[in-house]
This record gives sequence, C-alpha cells and structure tokens, in this order.
Amino acid sequence: MKQPEVSIVIPVYNEEANLPELLRRTLAVCHQMKPSCEIILVDDGSEDSSMEMILAAAEEHPGEIVGVILSTNFGQHAAVTAGLEVSQGKYVVTMDADLQNPPEEIPKLVEKLEEGYDVVGTIRENRQDTFFRKTASRMVNFMVRKLCRGRTMSDYGCMLRGYARPVVNAVLQCKEQGKFIPMLAMSYGRRVTEIPVKHAERSAGTSKYNCWKLIALQYDLLTGTSTFPLRMLTFLGFVIALFGILFGIVIFILSQVDKDWGAEGVFALFAIVIILMGGQFAGMGLLGEYIGKIHLNARGRPQYFIEKIAGRVPDPEKSRK
Repeated sequence: MKQPEVSIVIPVYNEEANLPELLRRTLAVCHQMKPSCEIILVDDGSEDSSMEMILAAAEEHPGEIVGVILSTNFGQHAAVTAGLEVSQGKYVVTMDADLQNPPEEIPKLVEKLEEGYDVVGTIRENRQDTFFRKTASRMVNFMVRKLCRGRTMSDYGCMLRGYARPVVNAVLQCKEQGKFIPMLAMSYGRRVTEIPVKHAERSAGTSKYNCWKLIALQYDLLTGTSTFPLRMLTFLGFVIALFGILFGIVIFILSQVDKDWGAEGVFALFAIVIILMGGQFAGMGLLGEYIGKIHLNARGRPQYFIEKIAGRVPDPEKSRK
C-alpha cells in the first residue's frame, strides 16, 4: 500500500460521545484532499468504550485509520508523541478529539506545509470556551512566549497544528520527560507561520483540563523548559536579605528612641523568622522540583508504552525484504 503523505494524529481520552462524528468528518476531509492521508487515533488509557470504538474503526478502515492503544493514561503530550512515532506521513497534523478543532480546517494547514513551512500554528477565532479557560490559556501563552527565545507564536494552546517530517523527527529525538511539543517544534523549525482557524463548542463530554491540571501544566512548563525560576530565587534571596538588614536598622533606631517599642523586638523577630522560613521552604520546593525532573530523566523510563497498533497495513515491498 502506498505510504500516506499526511498523518493526522489525534489523542483520545474518554471521548466515546465524540468519536463517531469525529471519524465521519475527518474521513470526509481526507477523502476530499489530494494527498493521501492516515488518521492515527491514540487511546490514552480511556476508561469508557473509546478503545473498542478505535479498534473497530481501524478494522473497518485499514490503512486509513490506525489505532494506537497505550497501556494506561500517560497524558496528552505523551499520547501525541506516541502518535508522532507511529506516523508515516511527510506532513503531520495534530488535533484534539473533542471537535473544538474542526477537521475541515486541516486542508489549510496541509496547504501551508506544502508551501515549504516546517511548523504551522493556528490562532483560534471567536473562541467558544469559558472565561476560566480563556484566562488560563492567555496565562500559558504569555508564559511560553516569555520562556521562548527568538521566534514565538500567539496561541500555543491550540492542538490543531502542522509539522513537517524533519521537525517531527527532531522532536522524537528529544527523550526528556514532560516535553512541550509546540515549543520544541518551534526551536527546530526553519520556516514557521500561523493561520487563523475556526473554533467550536464542545459537542459532548467534558474538558479533561481542570483548574489543577492547568496549574500543573504551567508549573511543568516553567520548570521543564527554563532555569529562570532558579535565577529569580537567587534574586529574591538577595532582596529578602537586604530587606532584613534595613528592617534591622529601623528596629534598632526605634528601640533606641523608645525602649518599650515592639515588646523589645519580639514581634519583629517573629515576623523576620516567618519571612525567612517561607522563603526557604519555597526555595527548597523549587529546587526539589528540578531535582525531581533530573531524577525522572536519569531513570530513562519511556514516556509511554504502546500496547497495540491496529489498522496498519504492512508495506508489501518491505515484507519481501
């Protein structure tokens, strides 16, 4: 069978309500496009019937739909990485399974990739999200732009993105835990661009990103891609030390003016101790986060484990070799 030119990677986690419509619309888009396509559905340890639906679709459309079954839930970016590893296309498009990224927008990204761009980002127009999600997304985008050196993009939160094969290969060579694919791709792409795309409301199910997961994502981005927090901790330590010196001078002067001021400095001493203890604990936690990441990477454990691949039609040329 001819190798597909475009691979569409879709991580799936408890999306049984959206899968039938997702498959129908994505297949229709693939059939209308000139380049040959494959749809790679990565089940990230779903607890509903998503895995069974993916396997059934792969059996019904072999070569067009490829089901990648992970052994358990490893997280969205790990699932996308697994899909990138399995993909064969010259161009790869990633998107969510919740249909907030309309599959009908895929040809726009492929067209840009065919023009020679290495990375094609997207900007969601008229976002159909809650105020909380929009605010959290703006915070993530702001943080990523500050952490990135050189070129940046406007919307890092949209999963609908396109990558050329050399960029995909470069991302797959990065073995660190908790990698943020859009940021990595930006650092390896020579020509990058952004295009506006439509955004729709979630038709069924609920978002997998709650408040805690969004906070954890920002913390992982901050500590996993930059040493800036360590520098800020050093700066904060100097500031606190300077504040302590100045505060000590003020207390000494006031105690000389009024011997009974501040209960002979006991309350001021408590305040200073609490401030220093808080700074120490914050610094220890931050350092512990970096040491923990070093530990995870030093163990060298895989970010995901592919239990099964369904729907992949073997290449007869390779089979004869």
